[in-house]
Amino acid sequence: RPAPDTLRRARFDRPQASLDFWRLLYVLLKQIHRGKWTESDAIGDQVSFVKWALWYHGYRRPQLQQLPADGSRGSRELLLAFSWLLHSLHLLELLLAHNRLQTGDETSVCTCEEDVGSSQEGPGEAGAEDRVDVRYLQCLQGRLRLQWGALHAQHQEQCKLLHKIHLFTSGSHMDQNLGHFSVTETDLIRHPESYKQLLPLLESETMQLEAFLEWKQLEPVYWHWMETVLDDVAEEGGMCEPQDAHGEKRRQPEVSSCCPWADRLAGQMDRVSRDLLALQEQLQQLVAQRRAAWWEKVAAGEELQKEKFSASARKIQESVELKLRALQRLGAPRKNQRHGPCRLVLRSKDPGTAGSVPREAVPALSAAGVIRELQGRQASLQRELQQLREQCRQRLQGIAQGWQGVICVSP
Repeated sequence: RPAPDTLRRARFDRPQASLDFWRLLYVLLKQIHRGKWTESDAIGDQVSFVKWALWYHGYRRPQLQQLPADGSRGSRELLLAFSWLLHSLHLLELLLAHNRLQTGDETSVCTCEEDVGSSQEGPGEAGAEDRVDVRYLQCLQGRLRLQWGALHAQHQEQCKLLHKIHLFTSGSHMDQNLGHFSVTETDLIRHPESYKQLLPLLESETMQLEAFLEWKQLEPVYWHWMETVLDDVAEEGGMCEPQDAHGEKRRQPEVSSCCPWADRLAGQMDRVSRDLLALQEQLQQLVAQRRAAWWEKVAAGEELQKEKFSASARKIQESVELKLRALQRLGAPRKNQRHGPCRLVLRSKDPGTAGSVPREAVPALSAAGVIRELQGRQASLQRELQQLREQCRQRLQGIAQGWQGVICVSP
């Protein structure tokens, strides 16, 4: 826990607060990445890990990456990085979620659609260093299927045991929204002495939640204080600027305002706008050139057979339909998408059965609904995979036709 004096020293970039901030960021980022840490970890390892983790999460400020590995200075930069983590990653909420004590049976549910870009490179366009033996890939795929099958079998066995526990303890829980005990609760009933280990963990989590509520009340004060820290950084010229813009900045007059870095930021935005306009003009010229080249190819290929042209048009239409469906999925509202842990609660099919829970009691996510949604996505992906396989097969046939005297036999 950082002391208030440590924050005050970091605002004025005092080297006495550097080690404390390196350790603080090291411990917090280790918890986020589920890593183990001890007090005896070398300061060099802590500094390198913090720099790597911040770069991984998107904090690309070069002043931080240029700090020495011994942790002797840079307390203000570390204060800025800490505040960035608080705001961008919702650091405290993330730590509360990671350190939450799970007393119920939970599973991870994700119905979000990931955008997987398809590579447009042909089989012969990869470099020599990117070529991999197909037999090695087949071996890896076989190992992956074996491990996946074993994991799936273990998960099925776990689901069967969970169902037995939920079924046998149905109607025994005090909370009627649940109706049955979890594995942890069942173990506590069988071994009451385990309460001595659970109680300190619950008290620690309660203290963390109380501290978080107190922080939410005082959070505006902290961010108002961080504005003064940014003003100090701007006055000392610590704002990050591109190297090629130093000469242009020297020629531009400095205009005094309440925020000295506002004019610099406005100048950078103007340069970005000019660059975007230049790129837009280049893109328009490139599109015009490509369109002219395409019309030339179309004019030169009018003597092609009509069935070949229709097959190409069909492929283009299928590709366009796939892209349109992907764009529709991106633009559609994502109200029903769930991501994160959900507690497993047994629901009886018969509403009159003892121990059943009314469906309107709590907002719930039905396992059957998730299964139907995932099956629909699986069917869509299978159709897309079949189309990609057909395209790959046709491209390979086109390549094989150019080889005289070679016979290709599938394995």
